[in-house]
Amino acid sequence: MMTFVKRMGIAAGIGIGAGAASAQTAIEDLEIVGAPTPGATGFQTAATELARDLHWLDGMLLVIITIITLLVVGLLAWVILRYNARRNPTAATFTHNSPLEVAWTIVPIVILVFIGAFSLPVLFKQQEIPEGDINITVTGYQWFWSYEYTDEDIFFESYMIGYNEGNLNDDIVAQLEEAGYSEDEFRLATDTAVVVPVGATVVMTVTGADVIHSWTIPAFGVKQDAVPGRFAQLWFNAEKEGIYFGQCSELCGKDHAYMPITVKVVDPAVYEEWLATAKEEFPA
Repeated sequence: MMTFVKRMGIAAGIGIGAGAASAQTAIEDLEIVGAPTPGATGFQTAATELARDLHWLDGMLLVIITIITLLVVGLLAWVILRYNARRNPTAATFTHNSPLEVAWTIVPIVILVFIGAFSLPVLFKQQEIPEGDINITVTGYQWFWSYEYTDEDIFFESYMIGYNEGNLNDDIVAQLEEAGYSEDEFRLATDTAVVVPVGATVVMTVTGADVIHSWTIPAFGVKQDAVPGRFAQLWFNAEKEGIYFGQCSELCGKDHAYMPITVKVVDPAVYEEWLATAKEEFPA
């Protein structure tokens, strides 16, 4: 007769297996939110407060730069039309205009102070690292990334799907589909992904193992150089579930273009289920 302990062990195993399967299904069914769009020129959808701040700041600066550009072009056009040799055969003899010189010194200073008043708080928010709910050490290599969840004893390496197989082919398409992607995500998707819960403050400690790399997710508004022998930090708090892609953003060698970054933002319950399986699959 099966003992009570053995029955409980089998039931627990079935429960864990079912939980792992449901977590894997939930992760694979995520919507792709942060990805580059061919031919597009704008930002990816902002998924963090940091990214929204950057988008707003960019829009504000664009307005200021547009006004300055139109003013300068207008003044140039006016001078060309009003003071050309045909309309103004006798040139003026003065060399200074003190009020004008004071104006074009003071006005740029005021504009720069105005820009600084809005841009510096955005910079400080990025650089003042809060206490993390999740702490991950990311290391850049030629040409892949490694991730260590320092609070959970989880470690894995992340390679581009199809990295060693050249251009897109049927085998790579099969690998992408098996991982829940399509051929559109070739050179974006990785064989393993960073998984974090929505709404959690994630602190990444970034370094490099050989040359300088750069870890970035555009939709999160974060980018940090990975410098060998040094540790730097970035943080984000993703507000929407989904899959987000990034790329190494520091020229690091011949395969620089083939070390993408994949982050999957999931429901907290799904994250806890993923943690349970990841501790067994990716022990530090």
